[in-house]
Amino acid sequence: MRKTICLLGLAVLLITGNLSAQQKLPKLMLRLDDIGMCHAVNMAMQKMADTKMPFSASVQFACPWYQEAVAILKKNPQISVDVHLTLTSEWRYYRWGPVTGREAVPSLVDKDGYFHQSTDAFAKSGYKLDDVEKELSAQIERAQASGLKITYIDPHMGIALSTPELRALTEKLARKYKLAISTLSDVVYFGETYHEMWGEPVATKKSAFLNYVSTKLNATRPNLVVIHVGLMQPEMNALFDMNSNMMNGKDGKPLTSLHRQTELNMMLSPEFKALVNKKFVLTNYTELIKEKSLAGMKKETVKN
Repeated sequence: MRKTICLLGLAVLLITGNLSAQQKLPKLMLRLDDIGMCHAVNMAMQKMADTKMPFSASVQFACPWYQEAVAILKKNPQISVDVHLTLTSEWRYYRWGPVTGREAVPSLVDKDGYFHQSTDAFAKSGYKLDDVEKELSAQIERAQASGLKITYIDPHMGIALSTPELRALTEKLARKYKLAISTLSDVVYFGETYHEMWGEPVATKKSAFLNYVSTKLNATRPNLVVIHVGLMQPEMNALFDMNSNMMNGKDGKPLTSLHRQTELNMMLSPEFKALVNKKFVLTNYTELIKEKSLAGMKKETVKN
């Protein structure tokens, strides 16, 4: 009897010790952007969802494949979901336009009726804030009508937070719809540190990511890392980025699918999985907001 009690006591101590150690580890939030953009991106998210790791998914509800993303996300409550506020359509032949329709927000579309193809083109377009508010509201309302629990909003390509006026509008929408705000810069709303893998060369992407999450996370703040995933399939291979030459080779060959497959592979790698609960604990915006509450949301600049 005494032996059994001692063994039970030892087990409790070990479990308590492990939990205590995990509580002291840095918190890592993975945010997967551009979900719903296309089938190849959704299938990459599906692979991440199958791991059952918690992460956050930023969904482009203006894009043709958002309904497939919704179906996947409804089966995976461990994923925190947001509206990836979209005002650009950055691929050469694959285009999308406003949820409201081109006639409703004429200042947001090009001569073909689609969103502009770059941040620069949008900035020079003469967009009207009233049109931006109308369109982004429609995207949020489409998301909320999908049946998903929408937790936060964030800016596709940074546009919805790119000027003081657009930032004020995004903050207004967050208050109106009772949502948090995630970022695409070191100006944050929940004290998170910010890092992204998009611009890291393919050759060093995995090693840079593993080094960052194992040695550079802040122990006292949540740590956000923005990820772009996709499968190297014909659909993704054909996408030529009109916004950034970094995503295209000197020979004109699109590199986006290679970048996105590499980012997916690094998160599915044994090396990354071995770091979970050893170097950090994974969390998402749902848990962060539970901890800090929407009332605790405030804008500040946080350097890594």
